Amino acid sequence: MKKPLVGVAALTLLTAGVASAQDNFSWVDHALIVTATNTSSNALLVYNTSGALVEQIPTGGAGGVGGNAGGIAQNHDLLAVVNFGSGNVSVFAKDSSEGGLRFEKLVPAITNPVSVAFGEDHLYILTATHIESHLIDRYGVHPTADGEASLVIGDGSAAQVGVLHGQLVISEKSNAIETVNLSDGGAVTGSTKLVANIPANVNAPFGLATRGNDAYVTIAHANEISLVRDDAVLTVTGSGTQSAPCWVTLDGPFLFSANSPSHSVSRYAVYGQKIIQDAAVVATFQGNPTDITYRDNLAAVVDANGAVSHVSIFHVDGDGNFNLKSTATINSATTNGIAILRDDSRFNY
Repeated sequence: MKKPLVGVAALTLLTAGVASAQDNFSWVDHALIVTATNTSSNALLVYNTSGALVEQIPTGGAGGVGGNAGGIAQNHDLLAVVNFGSGNVSVFAKDSSEGGLRFEKLVPAITNPVSVAFGEDHLYILTATHIESHLIDRYGVHPTADGEASLVIGDGSAAQVGVLHGQLVISEKSNAIETVNLSDGGAVTGSTKLVANIPANVNAPFGLATRGNDAYVTIAHANEISLVRDDAVLTVTGSGTQSAPCWVTLDGPFLFSANSPSHSVSRYAVYGQKIIQDAAVVATFQGNPTDITYRDNLAAVVDANGAVSHVSIFHVDGDGNFNLKSTATINSATTNGIAILRDDSRFNY
């Protein structure tokens, strides 16, 4: 049985765009796209790939975050979303009987959370001033942190957290790219530290994407993307004609950057220590992109334009080309975070 739509009056007028032609990727057709209203009564908005709103679920907290990425994260069984205004994180679990999500609990954070990421058995919460770890066991996410550390800058400019082997990588817009170690059990341990070889012209590290030991971190106001490995910046690549690559997503050989002031997404090929831009523009938007996600053959971007936001859903072919499937328009400019919930078999990620 489907849950009724609920939410604040400012978000009652939700209009879905027209879906483009069907493709042959069955899992793509049954995937769900999730974003958050980020309003004082925060709620998850769940869309199908045709751009139709299929569910709206209150988080039980208050939104208000901005200038961040990774405000929503998901693993095989759980989804987490930040509630900046109320200083906590909402955790949802998949509902195999209903084929959707069910609210599980609120996890308190040290201070206002801006970004979340899942490890193998931990949820990591980046707040305005700290990074903290919460164990996940058969009872779900523990409400009490089992490790925490102060950020290098800690002035409220924290942007995103990502998971590496044995470490977390963190960006602060006040010109810090930093790491913190994890214990063998996955808890935050020790102190945060700046990575080596940060470029001399560093100006506002923003978004990041991780894989294995590699982290790709944008330096937005310097129009650059950097590769961080083993606590050092190894490579820096310019964004060419597109200004301020802010948010990035990674899967397979492709790294995609959402360039907020240019209203675009760029495509990069990444391998070894190489970051090569092979398409300056693969998609354009009416507003400023505020987050991006990509899995296999599906990508989704949320952008803000005036008083509204848009969720654009794309099929991505084997060459990394974006083909628009659908667009949903939301009557609020505060929408934040984006995630793809893959549904191979009855909401199995």
